[in-house]
Amino acid sequence: MLVDDDRGRLARLQEALADAGHEVVACVGGNEDLLLAVVRHAPDVVLIDTEAPGRDTLESLNRVSREQPRPILLFSDNGDTDTIRRAIRAGVSAYVVDGLVGSRLKSLIEVAIAQFDEHQQLRREVESVRARLNDRDDIDRAKAVLMRRAHLSEDQAYERLRRMAMNRKLRLADVARALLAVNAEGV
Repeated sequence: MLVDDDRGRLARLQEALADAGHEVVACVGGNEDLLLAVVRHAPDVVLIDTEAPGRDTLESLNRVSREQPRPILLFSDNGDTDTIRRAIRAGVSAYVVDGLVGSRLKSLIEVAIAQFDEHQQLRREVESVRARLNDRDDIDRAKAVLMRRAHLSEDQAYERLRRMAMNRKLRLADVARALLAVNAEGV
């Protein structure tokens, strides 16, 4: 999907993409709702050509990155370091200054896709680690409840939680959360 307010540049970019073997599923203006366009057209990659990405553009990119993540390749005339950093934080996979050259387009798209894939993998790993830490925290808090209420040692509390999980065919963290919920209700 191409995003550009300049119809002349849009046509040149579309031609360069076709020459590189890519299909353009949509061409949208910079003032259109980017998230809605991404939902409607489901592009594999979003290419944006702009003189300088403004606040509204960056907010739109941030929404797309949160709600419909995909590789975003941004071509800009603005090489300001702060602007580049804001664009990357907003979800841009590759920010190219003065680089809209048809012969480089294919490799730049590949870079954006590779960066996006790497970022998504890191995000999944962080979410997995965060979930495991939350599980561990819930298990530790549930052990503390059992230790306090049933006057058990830490090992005994853990063993009781483990047996409850096995008997109910549930994950240990799920049993811990259930115990914490019951404890919070004061039962």
